[in-house]
Amino acid sequence: MLPAKVLEQVREELTDWQGSHCSVMEVSHRGKTFMAAAHEAESALRELLAVPESYRVLFLQGGATGQFSAAPLNLARADSTVDYLNTGAWSKKAIDEARRLTARVNIAADEGASRYTTVPAAGALRLTEGASYVHYTPNETIGGVEFPYVPHTAGVPLVADMSSTLLSRPVDVSRFGLIYAGAQKNLGIAGLVVVIVHEALLGMARPGTPAVWDYQAMAKEGSMVNTPPTFAWYVAGLVFHWLLKQGGLTAVAAHNQTKAQLLYDAIDGSDIYSNPVARQCRSWMNVPFILADPKLDSTFLTEARAEGLINLEGHRSIGGMRASLYNAMPLAGVDALVAFMKEFERRRG
Repeated sequence: MLPAKVLEQVREELTDWQGSHCSVMEVSHRGKTFMAAAHEAESALRELLAVPESYRVLFLQGGATGQFSAAPLNLARADSTVDYLNTGAWSKKAIDEARRLTARVNIAADEGASRYTTVPAAGALRLTEGASYVHYTPNETIGGVEFPYVPHTAGVPLVADMSSTLLSRPVDVSRFGLIYAGAQKNLGIAGLVVVIVHEALLGMARPGTPAVWDYQAMAKEGSMVNTPPTFAWYVAGLVFHWLLKQGGLTAVAAHNQTKAQLLYDAIDGSDIYSNPVARQCRSWMNVPFILADPKLDSTFLTEARAEGLINLEGHRSIGGMRASLYNAMPLAGVDALVAFMKEFERRRG
């Protein structure tokens, strides 16, 4: 979901961007106007996250899935050992790609025993001394599982796929070697991935790494080794400025926590809905829930759509329902969902 103010600004500027008499999609990515907009977007993102000067911010393509390959290509040799925490579907995809590119992938934690409804205890990680990096997924969008802590890695670079959590709350960037995030959750629209990487990790790409995946090459060229996704970059910049106007990430976090708690309270207080995730690691962003009688799922979804409540289908791999509460979702949207859920239960009580 995008902020309404951002959508309105895009609409207003679509055919005449900054007095150019053409769309942002039509201007040169190396022209002064777009270069200035790109710089402003990076500056706003750095302000939101208080990104230290020792980190480079890249605006790339290929989504988070592309970074499943880029991370090992840039940070590890083919014969290196890398550590991965497996907490669900997106962790598994990252692990599968790492196994294609790196000889030794150590699974430092695997929550399969709980059917991925938990995260590992902070002290239970089986980390490898001297690993090239440690990778984890702070929030699993499909399972609705979220880490309540940042893993301690004893100096080994920590890599995080923050696609569904970046900009939903403050984060101490200095605790990470590499952060990457697909834009289509909280940052903007599909087609863009943001990478935040410590300068000390640049220049380590393996020989043969394509330039578009080489962090140092992209940093040197301002993310413009190739033509970047200009429209997605422009929209992201608008979203960053919108977040600053909301009071920054501290205010955004409070709003997100309020939304999530409202929905979880409705689920926990119900006789027909339940959430499978352990309470201490429930996601603020993605709330899966199931009905006591799965035969009612299709009825629930049909009636919800009739009330204007859409995109509530659970992921095809697990079924049920799932509500995503990304930044732009207003509290009124959660109120409407909760009211519908209560009425749906009342009619079947």
